[in-house]
Amino acid sequence: MAIHFHEEDLPEGVLAAGPVAVDTETMGLITGRDRLCLVQISDGGGDEHLVRFGPGSAYHAPVLKAVLADPNRLKLYHFARFDLAAIEHYLGVMSAPVFCTKIASKLTRTYTDRHGLKNLVSELLGHELSKQQQSSDWGAPVITEAQREYAASDVRYLHRLRDVFEERLAREGRREIAQACFDFLPTRARLDLAGWPEHDIFSHA
Repeated sequence: MAIHFHEEDLPEGVLAAGPVAVDTETMGLITGRDRLCLVQISDGGGDEHLVRFGPGSAYHAPVLKAVLADPNRLKLYHFARFDLAAIEHYLGVMSAPVFCTKIASKLTRTYTDRHGLKNLVSELLGHELSKQQQSSDWGAPVITEAQREYAASDVRYLHRLRDVFEERLAREGRREIAQACFDFLPTRARLDLAGWPEHDIFSHA
């Protein structure tokens, strides 16, 4: 088990076939303003790969883009809506199909309003995550070991969480509606990018 750090692209052949867990780190929460700094990815085999993009990056990254855009490879996220928008805006690919653990949590853990990744990993897997680096400077010239560990931990548990939520969605009879939500996420991300981040276009108002 190791954290691998790469500049500007993912090396060829480092990921096994099958679903990959994906996360992003940006300079802030406004996608068009706050540049994409890091993409984390894991095939669930124990290693995490961090791809860093520097200031002024062209975001070429053909290997990473090919993995993210592969329609036959499921991508696992926690709050996919944000990551999908950041990836499409900067890398130019829609990183689907999708399984989002935050949506799955909201559909199955209706006994709580705590759906953060830290809460899920603690309750469902028995591990404690540190969120101390969540608001750190991801555009800094040097990404610290603490930042790397934080970034890697955001994809480390998503395969196992998906397994838990697949069982719970089936148990509660909500697998079909979850899949419909997952299928809509690329459109939801594109609505965010197009200027409808908060307004509900399905509402009467």
